[in-house]
Amino acid sequence: MRFAKWIGGGLLVLILGAALVFFGNFYHENSSNVSKSTKTSSSTTNSKITSRSGIQVTGKASDTEYKTVVKDGNYLVSKARGVTSSENASNAFNTTSFENGLLEVAKNHFSPKSYIFQEGQYLSSATALNWLDRKSSTNSLGLNPTDNKKYDDSRAPIYLQTIEEQDFMTQDGNNLKLSGIVIGLAMNTQDSYQKVQYGATYTQDIAKADMIAHGKTIAAEVIKRYRAMKSVGKDVPIVVAMYAQAKNDSLSGGSFYAWAQSKSGDSLGTWNGINDATVVLPMQDGTTYAKAVATETNKSFVKFQDNIEGFFPNLSSVTAQAAFNGSTVKGMNVTVTTQFYSATEIQSFANYISQVAPNYLPTNVPIQIRVQTSTGLQALIVQQKNEKTYTVNIIGSY
Repeated sequence: MRFAKWIGGGLLVLILGAALVFFGNFYHENSSNVSKSTKTSSSTTNSKITSRSGIQVTGKASDTEYKTVVKDGNYLVSKARGVTSSENASNAFNTTSFENGLLEVAKNHFSPKSYIFQEGQYLSSATALNWLDRKSSTNSLGLNPTDNKKYDDSRAPIYLQTIEEQDFMTQDGNNLKLSGIVIGLAMNTQDSYQKVQYGATYTQDIAKADMIAHGKTIAAEVIKRYRAMKSVGKDVPIVVAMYAQAKNDSLSGGSFYAWAQSKSGDSLGTWNGINDATVVLPMQDGTTYAKAVATETNKSFVKFQDNIEGFFPNLSSVTAQAAFNGSTVKGMNVTVTTQFYSATEIQSFANYISQVAPNYLPTNVPIQIRVQTSTGLQALIVQQKNEKTYTVNIIGSY
């Protein structure tokens, strides 16, 4: 019995010893893996931080788009984007068409194949606010006229509503060099004001000739001020593009009407006209420019409107913004608003629109058709440039 107990005890010791060795090895191996994993993770993080420091340039989707500037891993934003005259509210459509149109103007002067786009870095928001304000005893930098305290047709209106700068860089070894600037000046066609604070709002139309004349004066002064900036210098080409804002109650934005270039020094070259316009469809009575260039486009759009309203009876409205260069359509944004819908209705309706739209709307130009309700966007139907068919995107949820 004693011998059997001794053997049993020995076996127990051997089993416990083997278990300790097994679990010891297991712990050691897994501890090593955690350590290696931690080191690898730390090394990867440091590598990312190193690669994100300094100035980098992003890639681009096509030759018609710009590479853009990134600083320390973050997009380099404009220093004065969105600054407007504090005395005037701006139509949201104006803001979008002004910014997008300015970039299109820029492409005619600084090709995306040769230049890198950088958001404006030389005009600060504080300076922009001073420039957009009225000239006064407390603000000698104001580009808008001094308030003459009149409230009739002799009132001095706010002419300049918004200013935007875009910079264009070239590669200089490992650095980027400023090689061009485009400045957009958005001019009011109608000024809104109050006779007393918090009182009723009045409007004052600005004659086209008056807007153009003041715009040229303002542009010349802006060039002088940019040339005085040490970081810009005297020889960087600067293009100034003039934009006529749509009225605040318009369902579309305005359009660019002229540009001029300062190749060096303070002087501006010859002014060149831009024959662009944005027309709201279906056209309303009193739309003067559209009668000359958009009559046929409007007729086709009305037929498109009638067709889809006959197919889907719950529509509230069908409108469009059509962009023209001369009498040629450059693009169109259509908004279809419906009150009642189900998921299957939206799917069927969107597919139907994609089938009938080529019969009525322009082909080979970019067109977006948005189907929306009070709760938001339900479908986006898109025709790309140089195409004749549409892609349907249903905006669903889970």
